[in-house]
Amino acid sequence: MTTAGNSLEPKHLRRRIIHPLPVRAAHWINAFAIVCMVMSGWQIYNASPLFAFTFPKWATLGGWLGGAIAWHLAAMWLLAINGLIYLGYGFMSGHFRRHFLPLHARDLLRDLKDALTFRLAHQAGIYNTVQRLMYVIVLLLGVLVVASGLSIWKPVQLDSLVDLFGGYDVARRVHFIAMAGIVAFVAVHLALVLIVPSTLLPMVTGRAPQQKSHRESQA
Repeated sequence: MTTAGNSLEPKHLRRRIIHPLPVRAAHWINAFAIVCMVMSGWQIYNASPLFAFTFPKWATLGGWLGGAIAWHLAAMWLLAINGLIYLGYGFMSGHFRRHFLPLHARDLLRDLKDALTFRLAHQAGIYNTVQRLMYVIVLLLGVLVVASGLSIWKPVQLDSLVDLFGGYDVARRVHFIAMAGIVAFVAVHLALVLIVPSTLLPMVTGRAPQQKSHRESQA
């Protein structure tokens, strides 16, 4: 029997916040910005391909080179500003330390083996070692894609940055490879959401059912 001051919801079903509002906002803003940047970037790539292929028109944004550049620059500023805010929040709040660290080779090999055999356990709000490594890598790729993109956009004004990449042509290739890595991360991320769809709603509401503790399960 419950009292008036207690929730009628069973304790093991009570919901807890696993994704704070700043994390959720940054996630969805990044998702929009990355889609715009990738699709407009493919349109820019098609105007001067680096390799012996081009992207289909339906997968591009902007309609023509000038339009694609406008979309790309607008999305770049959105991604950069949102990314800086997220990085600041992640470091100051301890979000990165709690969710992305530590990374140990032994744990990574164990979780990778479990993932490849479809036995990797999942708990809402807790990242396994494979997920931690993926998020760390995509954050580094984000920094790399912005730095290489700036060197391509302003090669004269930022000539020192261009030299750091080994020249304009190398910077273009680095930019493309970093973009491809981010696209691969997004593809894996979406595949995991399809496999475990219960992870999607908490990224909207921020809440997930409170797991029953061992002590409660023995009660």
